[in-house]
Amino acid sequence: MAEHIDYYASLNSPWTHLGAARIEALAAKHGASLRIYPVDFGTVFAGSGGLPLPKRAPQRQAYRLMELRRWRDFLGVPINVEPKFFPSSEERSAPCVIALRETQGDAPAIRLAHRVLKAVWQDELNPGDPATLAKLIAEVGLDADAVMQLGAEPRWTERRNADTQTALARGVFGAPSYVIGDEIFWGQDRLDFVERKLAHGA
Repeated sequence: MAEHIDYYASLNSPWTHLGAARIEALAAKHGASLRIYPVDFGTVFAGSGGLPLPKRAPQRQAYRLMELRRWRDFLGVPINVEPKFFPSSEERSAPCVIALRETQGDAPAIRLAHRVLKAVWQDELNPGDPATLAKLIAEVGLDADAVMQLGAEPRWTERRNADTQTALARGVFGAPSYVIGDEIFWGQDRLDFVERKLAHGA
């Protein structure tokens, strides 16, 4: 029986961006279903003892930049380690992703989420700007006006809040987290273990 992956993503996370193409490829390779949850990691951090980037010690912030450069070079994924529009507001983008997930399915939701990440980390664009977000939606082959209108419905923000509480209850504390059954794989650097799990199961 094929596995299912619950994919807890931050639309501002460089680590989510670095793992984006690979988690899609792994799911496709092993016939696993993949469902994205763009939860509020500010709330996750508050509930799990994590610190947002500006509140971390200078040593940790400096090391993060070193690691981003290392992984960028190792994976060959273009990334601006200090992008112009980081962090960008997820107030509009996350509800649009959730609305797509719930009304059109997992694939378009993931496609938009990954385009938003690329906009921040490669293209120096601001997905928090409504006009820019509409452009990104159109670029992934969706009706920008319809998706923006749908995403503005309060129910999707409410759903995000509920998804965030579910993430905390499941033990998620960082992005990206790939959850298969009761097993959490935190970070794009754990994708080798995700592949082993998909290949061999329990």
